[in-house]
Amino acid sequence: MNEFRTYSENTRTESRFNPALPAHLLLMKRRIISDILFTALMLLAATGLSFLFFHFGNKNSVNIAIVYILALILTALRTSGYIYGIVLSLFCVVAVNYFFSYPYFKVNFSLAGYPVTFIGMLAISLITSTTTTRLKRQRKAIAEREKALVEADREKLRANLLRAVSHDLRTPLTSIIGSASSFLENGQELTESERTELVANIREDSEWLLNMVENLLTVTRIKDVPDNQVKKTSEVVEEVVSEAILRLQKRLPDIKIKVTMPNDFLMLPMDPTLIEQVLINLLENAFIHSGSSEPVDLIISEEPDHVTFRVRDYGRGIDERRLPCIFDGQQASSSDTDSHKGIGIGLSICKTIIQAHGGTISVANQEGKGAEFTFTLPKEKEL
Repeated sequence: MNEFRTYSENTRTESRFNPALPAHLLLMKRRIISDILFTALMLLAATGLSFLFFHFGNKNSVNIAIVYILALILTALRTSGYIYGIVLSLFCVVAVNYFFSYPYFKVNFSLAGYPVTFIGMLAISLITSTTTTRLKRQRKAIAEREKALVEADREKLRANLLRAVSHDLRTPLTSIIGSASSFLENGQELTESERTELVANIREDSEWLLNMVENLLTVTRIKDVPDNQVKKTSEVVEEVVSEAILRLQKRLPDIKIKVTMPNDFLMLPMDPTLIEQVLINLLENAFIHSGSSEPVDLIISEEPDHVTFRVRDYGRGIDERRLPCIFDGQQASSSDTDSHKGIGIGLSICKTIIQAHGGTISVANQEGKGAEFTFTLPKEKEL
């Protein structure tokens, strides 16, 4: 007996300190109580409103039925399952007969034509209830499907980033280790220019890795926001562009950029740090991978509902086979690209940032020569 009492006390204690166990049942109970109360409220509201109509001269039972059908639709939208709508449907038919059909406050199904009216109202009520509930479930299924698609896109992005990082980090690290080993083991035998070249290579690869880490931190910043929607503030486009170019020129002093933009004062809702990262990635890619010494063009144009940014170079362009998947994080493997400075991860991050802002990004080769990356940012919606 004592053992049984101890077991019962332990069970109650475990349930009390393990809220995960009854949480689902508690939530279901609250939901049922809420649905019952809402259904009862709709019954009382519809009946009270019907009495007002009835006593102020509108004694047409068809109009009274419309009031109950409205309450039925609201109940079906608010509650879960079919039972509440079915119960309310039966109540509506009986209430019209009992309260608003002669003889009043008596149920009389022998009235002329009432069996047809009864069946018709019941059918309309049941169809309305079931249709509304089915539509609500369809909306819920569509929302869950969209959520699953978003999660699939996130998983795809993670896989692409992991593949890109495995390449972009391994190769420059190998180069840094090789250059450092050569400097340490053969430093005295090397000429001053050779030692300087080794140190310059180490610095260049280290700066590239620093840029890679900044890109990865950018992605982490977006992933920490629910639904990948970044926090935006109204920013002056010219200031964001200037800051991006200044940051890039500190890293690449030889880069030349020609900016063309409207004279009008442009402001856009954006996260300025993220958009600067997009501009830096695109301008840096155009400078490093185009193989051209001509200045990179940054062309900004204003449209009625968005602003367009175009980064255009005059180099060798992009292999047509790579264009469809260039934003998927895949690395360049052709011989016309630097061996370690792949562009896949940077473009994946650009796509993620622009989509989080509600914009679009694309790429195309120019008819003459070179490639053009285009992205758009929507303007703030006017109320």
